[in-house]
Formats: sequence, C-alpha cells, structure tokens
Amino acid sequence: MNMLPRRVSSRRAAEILRAVFQPVVAGFAFRLWDGTLVPLGHGAPACTAVVHRPETFVRLMRAPTPLNFAEAYVEGALDIEGDLFAAMKVADAMEEIRLSLRDRLRLFMALWRD
Repeated sequence: MNMLPRRVSSRRAAEILRAVFQPVVAGFAFRLWDGTLVPLGHGAPACTAVVHRPETFVRLMRAPTPLNFAEAYVEGALDIEGDLFAAMKVADAMEEIRLSLRDRLRLFMALWRD
C-alpha cells in the first residue's frame, strides 16, 4: 500500500526542494509540471531538472538520490536542460545530502499538506 499522496502543489514542491537541496552550493534549478521555476544553490542555474508530473516529484522526494533521478531521466519522467556536466556535479553533491529521520518525517508530512 502506497502511503504517499499522488499529487502535490507546485508551491509545496518548491518549499520541499529548497529544504532538501539547501546544502548543494552549485547553481541549478527545477522546473515543475506547471512551469514554476525553482532556482537553487548559488549563482545562475547551469542546468535545470524538468519534472513533468507531480507524481514523479513525489516519487523522487521519497528518496532523493542520484540513482532515483537517473532512473526518472531514463524513463522520460525527468529531463535535464543546460550543461549536462554541471548536472553531474549536482548529482555528485546530492550524494552528500543526508536527511535525518526527523528531516525525512518533515518531508513526508510536507508532502501531505496544502
């Protein structure tokens, strides 16, 4: 049984992205399914991850690892625009993101609010 919501608003998604990817220094962005651009890191975004559907976002935030992002990219659920080498640097930085149990619970709860 899947305990995650199937949909999340772009406003809530932007808040979650800022919280999860706050440690990443490199400038990058997400463009959400409704066109909302969420710039992250420092400086102008060198690459943009385009999330096509809210369901994809929920799946990625369930476990925000480079492997899950790569799988979504291969499936066509996520596109990368801009400098692919910059995207790989962001993926490397993602390896260092460690969410505590408390942070994971907050993330889970944030997926339900709107």
